[in-house]
Amino acid sequence: MAEMGDMGEKTEPPSSKRLEEARERGEVARSQDLAAAIDLFGAFVLVLIFGGGLAQAMFIMLRRCLEDQSRVDLESLLPLGKAVLIQTGAATLPILGLLCVIAAIAHVMQFGLLWNVGALQPRFDRLNPIKGFGKLFSKQGMVKTTIHSGKLIVVTAVGYLYLRGCAQKIIAMPMLTAGGAWMLIGKLALDLAMWLFLIMLAMGAIDFMLQRRRHTQSLRMTKQEVKEERRNMDGDPKVKGQRMRLAREITRQRIGAAVPKATVIVTNPTHFSIAIQYDQETMKAPKVIAKGADEIAFTIRHLAKAHGVPIVERAPLARALYRHVNVGQEVRPEFYEAVAEVLAYVYRLEREAKARNTPTPVALAA
Repeated sequence: MAEMGDMGEKTEPPSSKRLEEARERGEVARSQDLAAAIDLFGAFVLVLIFGGGLAQAMFIMLRRCLEDQSRVDLESLLPLGKAVLIQTGAATLPILGLLCVIAAIAHVMQFGLLWNVGALQPRFDRLNPIKGFGKLFSKQGMVKTTIHSGKLIVVTAVGYLYLRGCAQKIIAMPMLTAGGAWMLIGKLALDLAMWLFLIMLAMGAIDFMLQRRRHTQSLRMTKQEVKEERRNMDGDPKVKGQRMRLAREITRQRIGAAVPKATVIVTNPTHFSIAIQYDQETMKAPKVIAKGADEIAFTIRHLAKAHGVPIVERAPLARALYRHVNVGQEVRPEFYEAVAEVLAYVYRLEREAKARNTPTPVALAA
């Protein structure tokens, strides 16, 4: 009973497959507060950069409107309206375009590039006013409303405290020149914007961490779901066993074709077997043409004995070749000396056997 209860509770973290499936559906952790803070900072920077051009465009439009007041008819308004649109577009389009780029970056920073066409499809169930009204006054809706109200209170309090600290400067503003007053207003606006940005950035970072935690918790899995997912990924045990048997059969066939061509078999002597081929006339260095451990190693030794391939026991060399040299690769330079010693030993025994007119021994001493 306890085991069934554990399997019904979502106690396991979401797997990478479940996270990827949720991402494909567009379900990712994101914070609107963090994106809003980045958008606000980007907008403020853009205003600082392009604000002069925007102010100049407004000044030109105002001057054009006040230059000629003698005629007010359709013929005079059309060119004026066209000029206003052109001037306004030239001043605002760069700002709007860069704001769109900043808004996209603010979201890409949170969950990366994500293309989900399904999110663009209309969902008419969301247009149900009764259902929406119920969500507004649900427990989750009330919690969201309380949180957003708290954030608004914090931002408002920060702005109020800052302006209260600058009250003396604001009161003394009428005694300044026009240029000095504008500089003071700009400085106060810049300082206030930076304070608000830092507060919103901190709240956005906290909200993003909470959203990630909530997103992970919503995708948690039961133990049964984890087992089923692993079973689906691994496949049916019978099919998996058939694949393993087929792979072993293919390996044996390759070994059966390679071992008879080997010059020597290096063993350790039971766990590893490495088949080495070397031809002084056609090869620059000895090559590993087959290797195996345990059962495969026994098969290599058995085939070597059947085809008269010499077997030499060199435990350290066998382990090193098995771990560091793949099948089909030449022996690495650090093993040249040890392999050359084995080959020289085999060649010497072959010469002695020819001199005595006897077969070359297969199993050689270490």
